Amino acid sequence: MAIATVDMPAAALDSWAVAIRQRRKALLQRLGMAAASALVFSPLLGWTLSAGWVLGYFLVQLIDLWIFGPINDGKTERLRGLRRLAGDALLLINASYFGSLAIPLWIVGGAMGGICASMLLSAGAIYSMINAPRSTSVLVLTVTPQFLYLGSMPFFMAAYGASPAFVTAAAIAVGVFITYCLSTWKRMNQARISETAARIEAEDKRADAERIMEGRSAFLAAVGHDLRTPISAILTGSAELERGANDSSARAQARLISDAGFMMKALLDDLLDHAKLEAGHMTVDAVDFNLRDLLNQTTRLWRGPARAKGLKLRIEGAATVPTAVRGDPMRLRQVLNNLISNAMKFTTEGSITLRFKVWAEDTGGHAVLIEVADTGPGMTREQLVRLFTPFDQTADGVSARHGGTGLGLSISRQLAELMGGRLTARSSVGHGASFTLALRLEPAQAGAVIAPALDQESRDAVARSLSNRPSSPASPAPLAQPLTDSPAPVEAEAASAEEEEDEGRPMRVLIVDDHDINRRAIQLILQPLGCDVATAADGMAALKICETSSFDLIFMDVRMPELDGRETTRRIRDGDGPNALVPIIAVTADTAPEDIAACTDAGMTYFVPKPITPPMLLGAITHVMTMDQTEAEAPVETAAA
Repeated sequence: MAIATVDMPAAALDSWAVAIRQRRKALLQRLGMAAASALVFSPLLGWTLSAGWVLGYFLVQLIDLWIFGPINDGKTERLRGLRRLAGDALLLINASYFGSLAIPLWIVGGAMGGICASMLLSAGAIYSMINAPRSTSVLVLTVTPQFLYLGSMPFFMAAYGASPAFVTAAAIAVGVFITYCLSTWKRMNQARISETAARIEAEDKRADAERIMEGRSAFLAAVGHDLRTPISAILTGSAELERGANDSSARAQARLISDAGFMMKALLDDLLDHAKLEAGHMTVDAVDFNLRDLLNQTTRLWRGPARAKGLKLRIEGAATVPTAVRGDPMRLRQVLNNLISNAMKFTTEGSITLRFKVWAEDTGGHAVLIEVADTGPGMTREQLVRLFTPFDQTADGVSARHGGTGLGLSISRQLAELMGGRLTARSSVGHGASFTLALRLEPAQAGAVIAPALDQESRDAVARSLSNRPSSPASPAPLAQPLTDSPAPVEAEAASAEEEEDEGRPMRVLIVDDHDINRRAIQLILQPLGCDVATAADGMAALKICETSSFDLIFMDVRMPELDGRETTRRIRDGDGPNALVPIIAVTADTAPEDIAACTDAGMTYFVPKPITPPMLLGAITHVMTMDQTEAEAPVETAAA
């Protein structure tokens, strides 16, 4: 036993220290039990004996505090030498002294006093069992005296003339109670060990998750830094190309590069912001700024895109907006730009209204409500539930039906919460949508504040809105004019049923893609061929065009909002329209065998993987336009890069 004590493993030592500290936490409970016992039994034992006993017990507790002081103060996890021996002895003395009150109860009170003694000892045993977590040595030293006192009960009963049957029954009851106490302590000990192991495992997993998040944040920061350089070069170079272009074709190509650069930058910014928010690394500033000027700058910046789409941008309640406030103007402007950009995206006619409501608070701050309402198509209850879910690509998700990653609104809500505010949405089908930003802004600390500078993110958001104006999915685009007449995407004019087509007419091509940049890229590749091009922003618009116009070739994006390319192709093939047998080339980044097979089953003729190159696209056109009908119905093939 001495060797085991000297060579006690670290886990056992820790458990011993844990049990000692647990006893320290229960000190008041021990003192209360002793005082209550002395008071209850004083009529039987007398005040002198009861008072002397309780004073002696309090003295033992003082010695207990001194002996175990280094453990209770956290200075050490083990006692050494004589102090350790004194500590073990004190544990035994402490429990023995408490149980010693049972002896006078038996002697003075007889059989009735013995019953009181049994209750006292049972309480002491249970107390010792509870306050010796994970330490067998502390349990043995504190519960053994209680068990010995209980074990003497049959002898006291025999001494007072109890029959052998009662003595035997009492002895069995004591044995059962001791067994129950020990088994219960064992189960409690196992539960504590399992709980500790689970807590340690959870802490390890949390630490691993934090390390992963730190690594991901560092990776994204490095990637973001590396990607911003070429994106900046793309935007700068395309601007110079457009400025120095001598004809409309060159300007269209430069504008395509610029728009693609803006899209890449927007996606990168959203992904980096989302990663920072998820990792808890995003912070907000508290600086003085002019709120009225910030809102004026933001609304003026969006008047151009609204006018370009034929929308009215209305402002209500601007007079109530204060000037000097304290908060984070950059994050506030980012949220506003996201909300207005979202309204621009989904509103094809009508208006976008910005409503400002401000109340002065008794504490000197301002309660601010900023509402962005549009006259767009509105949303269902199911879409509202998932509105702020990033990357929501479910069938009814807004980003799945209308395109985009769905990060903008998710980021906006998290930024609003970081600023101590809240972002909510209300909508119903056919009645537009309304987003309300509620936050509290402190008064400015400085006497005069300057207007926050218009940041580059705001300019980029507006530039993306101006450069990305896809045709409305609800209105089909008829046959296009030849690209040699206009380099930008144009709507075709419906051909008369009686018009006779001459043999030398241009090839009629329909491009179906939810991204305007992709449609324009294919158009630029087709430009040297002098094709008549029609475009559609989704499958529903393509079906409407195909009902009234005939084409020689259709390029069909596979992943699109509203109606994907495969289902669109099935409906074209199943219908009796003029394009039921027209070659349809799938354009998608999904190149797995099962994806190609799905395109084949849908009735697609050929397959061009993204990213598209001119040789790949022109080779696909040559192939599908020269092969016979048997080849047209063959399984889908993939264009070589």
